[in-house]
This record gives sequence, C-alpha cells and structure tokens, in this order.
Amino acid sequence: MKNATKNPIGNHSTARRKKTKATAPAVKRLRTMDASAQRQFGNTERPTEISSRFPTSDAFLKTCFMPLLKENEITAKKSQRRIAKTERDFYKSLSQLAEHYDVQPMPTKHFGYSYNIRLALMDVQKQLKSKTENWAGVQLIDKEGNTYFTVEERCNTGATLFYIPVVPLYLLLRQKTRRKVGNLLLSVCSYLYRNAGIPYYRMEDSYLYWNYEMLTDWIEQDAEMEDYFLCKKELQRAELIGDLMGQKISDPRNLHFFEQRLKGFNPKDQFDKACFELAKEVFALYSQYSDESIFRNAHHNNAIDPETMDENGYNYYNEENVVTMDKYISFFAESEGVLYDNLVSMINNEFNEYAEAQEPIIFKTFDGNFLLNESLDFENNLFKVLNELCRLLN
Repeated sequence: MKNATKNPIGNHSTARRKKTKATAPAVKRLRTMDASAQRQFGNTERPTEISSRFPTSDAFLKTCFMPLLKENEITAKKSQRRIAKTERDFYKSLSQLAEHYDVQPMPTKHFGYSYNIRLALMDVQKQLKSKTENWAGVQLIDKEGNTYFTVEERCNTGATLFYIPVVPLYLLLRQKTRRKVGNLLLSVCSYLYRNAGIPYYRMEDSYLYWNYEMLTDWIEQDAEMEDYFLCKKELQRAELIGDLMGQKISDPRNLHFFEQRLKGFNPKDQFDKACFELAKEVFALYSQYSDESIFRNAHHNNAIDPETMDENGYNYYNEENVVTMDKYISFFAESEGVLYDNLVSMINNEFNEYAEAQEPIIFKTFDGNFLLNESLDFENNLFKVLNELCRLLN
C-alpha cells in the first residue's frame, strides 16, 4: 500500500443548468387617437361646488411636525458613532492578531471606511496564508456590537489512509538480525496506541474491526468464490497475528524501555538508520506530549460560522456526513493480499458517500481577551511520523 493513499471524498459533479434561449419581448403597437376636425370647447358654466358630507376638524392644520432633516441628522450621528466603534475594534483586533502571528499589517487608517477595512483584511489574509502552515481562513466577526478577527487553523490530512500494518512488525520481531529494530518500532507503536490513542483493529470499538467482520460474513456466504480459501487464510492470519501483536503493543513496558532501546541501538544499514531517526522523533513527542491524543482537536473542517459556535468557539456537525478521524487512522493487519484489496475497496466506496473529512482544527479569537496558547504542532509532527512509519513497514 502506498503510504499516501489518496481517497477523494465526495467527488460528485453537479450538472450545470442549461440556459434557455433569449426570447424577444412581446411588442404592442400604439394605437393613435382619432383626430377631430373641429376644436372642442368647454362649458362656460361654473361647476357645482362639492363639499364633504360631514363637518371635519381643522386640528390637523394646527399640529406642528419636526423637520425631516432633524431625523436624518440623528441617524447620521448614530451611524458615525457605530462606524467609529467598528474601526476601533477592527484595528485593536488586527493589532492583537499581528502580534500573535508576527506579521506587519500595511497602513490603511488613512483610507475611508469601509475601504480601509477591506484592504487591511485582504493584506492580512495574504500574509497569513504564506506564513502560517495550518492557515485555513480568517473572518471578521460582528457580534453583539463588537468587531473582531477569528482565524481557523487546520491540519490538512490530504484524504490519506493512515493505516499502520502490524504483520510486518511481527515478522521483524521474528528475525534475529532485525529483532532490535523491531523492538524499537514496537516502542513507537506502543506510544501511538497507548498515548496518542490510535485505534487497534482487533478492538471491538474500532472502525476497522467491524469492516473485517463484514468481510468475514461475506466470505462465509460465498464459499464458491474464486479466492475463497486464500481469503479465509488471510483472515485467520489477520486475527491470530492481530491478537498477538495487540498484547505486545499495549504492554506499557515498551514505553519504559523506549529510551534504553534508543541508546543501545546501533544502525547497520539504511533501513536501521531510517527506523532509528523515526524512533527519535517519536520519543521527542512522547517526552513533550505524553498525555496528548491525536483526536484532541478533532473537529470538522467547515468554514467559521459564528452563529453555530459553542462557548468554546467550535462548530458541531453531523457524523453521518463526515469521515471521522478514527476511520482513516488505525492499526490494521497488512497492506497486501486479496483481503487487503477488498478491505480498501469497501472503505473507499463508503468514504465516497461522505461530504467531508474530519481533521484537527483550532479557532483563535482576537477580541482583546487572553489568547490560549494553542497550536497544531503536535498533530503536524504526528502525521509526519505516521506517514514515515507506514512507509517503513510497507
């Protein structure tokens, strides 16, 4: 399996509506009036005077009305005060954002409203996009009379299946010449399972567990299929080795000996060197983020919508329309064979029915209040580790 298996999610194209031909407007001809040969003269008698049937009061004429200009002046003053507050809030929020991301906004205060705000917003978007690795969008929020920036940072996973095979690790541990590097990778996998929280396919609450169960049912119902005995053999292999490696990976002693295994490891070839470098990166994550899970910032990747945010600034979503992270990050059996081909085909078909994928996302609000020191550094490094680990084991 290629490490970066691209799975387009929801690739559906919508047919464009055909344009109708422009129709000519219905034109009606103007009918001319019949001209009279002689001029018509009016009646010389005075018309009869017409008066109201009932007597009316003249109080309406005695009422004094305020000039319309007065109302416009009040409205204009209120509008000016509102514009002035919007600009103050905007530049205050912009200053906080610029300090946080270490950017230098272009001077725009000398431009008129609202061109100055639009110009500054375009400038800060351009700078954040080129400077921030996880920048996904910036939005100007106007809520309850306050104006401020909200920035979305997202870890783009690229529709990749991060499936870590355990059968190759099992084979490494059985080879005398590769046993040390196998133990090193075993410590890596223990951290990913026990601390980072990556699901294991032999656990009943995992997504892949039920996919393997479904494949088992399909094979049992179709005993005359061409690869029936081969699929049965691969299923038994996935279950037996999966249960055995599950016990090893979940053993906390692998973390206890992690540093010792690193210090005592002497790489002999390029594969050993690559595994050694990977293990050092994972140990650094283990030392810095020992209690952090890969799902700590698992939110959907919709654009910022202040109307649907909770008190923490996060949007909620319907899981029926989203590929959640636990579905594309997991341990599994192996990346070859008929069973693997059927598994990936089934998963891709299911993922194509979803509209989007869940990814690590954080929202930062620059409203003058204390800004939490949040980042996606842990997720960025962990996805790089997963990518490299899958490549080495495959």
